[in-house]
Amino acid sequence: MSESAGPGEPKGGRGAQLKHTGLRPGWTTGACATAATTAAYTALLTGEFPDPVTITLPKGQTPAFALAVEERGTDGSATAGVVKDAGDDPDVTHGALVRSTVRELPAGSGVVFRAGPGVGTVTRPGLPLAVGEPAINPVPREMMRTHVAEVAARHGGSGDVEITISIDNGAEIARSTWNPRLGILGGLSVLGTTGIVVPYSCSAWIDSIRRGVDVARAAGRTHVAGCTGSTSEKTVIREYALPEDALLDMGDFAGAVLKYVRRHPVDRLTICGGFAKLSKLAAGHLDLHSARSQVDKPFLASLAARGGASPELAEQIAEANTGLAALQLCDAAGVPLGDLVAAEARDQALSVLRGAPVTVDVICIDRAGNVVGRSALRGPGQS
Repeated sequence: MSESAGPGEPKGGRGAQLKHTGLRPGWTTGACATAATTAAYTALLTGEFPDPVTITLPKGQTPAFALAVEERGTDGSATAGVVKDAGDDPDVTHGALVRSTVRELPAGSGVVFRAGPGVGTVTRPGLPLAVGEPAINPVPREMMRTHVAEVAARHGGSGDVEITISIDNGAEIARSTWNPRLGILGGLSVLGTTGIVVPYSCSAWIDSIRRGVDVARAAGRTHVAGCTGSTSEKTVIREYALPEDALLDMGDFAGAVLKYVRRHPVDRLTICGGFAKLSKLAAGHLDLHSARSQVDKPFLASLAARGGASPELAEQIAEANTGLAALQLCDAAGVPLGDLVAAEARDQALSVLRGAPVTVDVICIDRAGNVVGRSALRGPGQS
């Protein structure tokens, strides 16, 4: 029997799953960098560091961060630092000190980002940042730009600043990540799309997925969606207008969703996620976590060849830096790699469902939530 939600509590979807796990969420490096930047720029304009400093996350939450570092530089800069709290997630960056040094620039310069010690630099194509750029991802950059503009408007600044993000011991910590293999050298990436780290204990999160399916079925939902994160969740809401209790926060646990739906069927299951993650499902992986499965570029090359890629293009795909780079190569050549991955992932899902009366479709998206691949809807025994 599924648990009932209390008054005002979400009955299903991402929020209910997290509450059910009992795990404490944390903050991304992007949120910490934004808090440190906000405090440093405020101090630059007012002479005082706000402590704690409050920021607004993309979904509207307003967490407050205590400052671990407050420094005024002899060059007119200000530096603030925040210790990252990853909550109950086993994140290698938990406890890392994220610093932001802010300097004013001439009018019209805009916001310029620099990689300080412990933050990596992009050296290979295929990432959402150009080669040579500091490894500060697009959403954290936008968060920092927004907060700089707000501080400037509040305290009479121009908003033209240089922001240097540093992470203490980041170069050492990065050795435990995939950054070196991806060509991000010198340190960590500043990441995050929501500002919140959703903690994943395998057993707790798989239990929460099962609860999510139970809640959806009890509510009479005939169409549910397994989503790898908040961006894919927004995509399926936009595509299908599904209610909250039809949304399953699948995360990396595709196998958990498929095996439970096999035993507790719904009429239709949509799987939606990033192209790279779903390419792993297409290759037969049921755990999509980067520590336990990797994007198989030779597999993508073979799919692309089936879709009309030349031998030369297939070779380029097999040697690509990332799944995104492979997708970009195929887009330029008119090869529908996104659709091919989505169709293969759907067929893998149907094989795990083992004839259960469930129809499946798959949507692949990019980091911005744009659909880059889509499968047809298919059920057991259909070809």
